[in-house]
Amino acid sequence: MTVTDASALVDRLVAVVPDFPKPGILFRDVTPLFSDSDAFAQVTAALSEPFDGAFAAVAGIEARGFALAGGIAIEQGVGVLTVRKAGKLPGEVLSESYSLEYGEATLELRPAQLPAGTAVLVVDDVLATGGTAEATVTLLERAGYEVVGVAVLLELEGLGGRDRLASRLPVHALATAPA
Repeated sequence: MTVTDASALVDRLVAVVPDFPKPGILFRDVTPLFSDSDAFAQVTAALSEPFDGAFAAVAGIEARGFALAGGIAIEQGVGVLTVRKAGKLPGEVLSESYSLEYGEATLELRPAQLPAGTAVLVVDDVLATGGTAEATVTLLERAGYEVVGVAVLLELEGLGGRDRLASRLPVHALATAPA
């Protein structure tokens, strides 16, 4: 599967929902892509392809990033780290607060799940302003892991997410769309 083919699947199967979760927001619903097993397998393979062999774990960002990370982990034979919303993980956690396009949020990660220095690929569905991905990268680095890149299904143009991250690490998006 080429990136062009994967991009076409993303464009065809990701639904656009206006005014969700707030008026003025154009939400990208990836669940139709997830429910198509062939498309899901093809897209997860294309999503991780630029980083093949460079990571030992995938960090999925809650919640849609979990599904993508799981698919990539099975295909690549690596583990999964879950980056959760605040209050969802038991025991000791690292926390990172950040701003997103329609509010504030905090992400958490359980430390010491893998050896220090483990190479990790960050995966999510959409890259907008980059706040969520940047907070995830910060959490993973604070936990002692080496982040090798960020891979997303869809990058929203003009919101600065790539600019915010690209000076630190590679960013791979299968498709782009206007914000």
